[in-house]
Amino acid sequence: MRHGKKINHLGRTSAHRKALMKNMSLALIQHKRIFTTLAKAKALRRFIEPLVTKSKTNTTHSRRVVFGYLQNKDAVKELFETIGPKVVNRPGGYVRVIRTGFRQSDAAEMAMIEFVDFNEIYTGSGKAAGTDVQGKRKRTRRGRSRKSAEAAAATQVVKGSSEEE
Repeated sequence: MRHGKKINHLGRTSAHRKALMKNMSLALIQHKRIFTTLAKAKALRRFIEPLVTKSKTNTTHSRRVVFGYLQNKDAVKELFETIGPKVVNRPGGYVRVIRTGFRQSDAAEMAMIEFVDFNEIYTGSGKAAGTDVQGKRKRTRRGRSRKSAEAAAATQVVKGSSEEE
C-alpha cells in the first residue's frame, strides 16, 4: 500500500531525481515554458512552487535557500528580479500544467508547464482585451449588451443624418 507516499520517484534514484528537478527548474526559469511528460511536469510543479514563494521576499536568507536547490546564480537572479516581483500578490499557483496529447514514439502523455503570469495570451497584457491572435476584433454569436447596442444605434443615426445633407 502507498499510504503517505506523496513523492513520484519517476523510476530514478534520489540523486538522479534531484538533478532532474534542478535541470528542469533551470530550464523553466530561463524559458518560462517547457514541454515534458505529464508525470515530470507534476513533480516539477511540486518542486518549483516553494522556490517561487521564497522569491517573493528578496532577502539574503531566501536567496541562499533557493541557491541551495538550484546551484545557479543566473537562475536565482532571474527568479528574484523578474519572476518574484510579478507574482508577489498571487497567493500560490504560480505555474500551470496543460496536457498536450501523447508522444508519437512511445505514447507517453505530454504536457506543457509554464509560469502563469508570463503568458500574454491568458493575462491579456500583450494585446487589447477582446482581440484574437491577428489583432482583429473577436466575433461572437451572442447578442450585444444594451449599452453597446444603444451606442451602435447612435452612431448609425449620426451617420444617417450627415448623408442626407
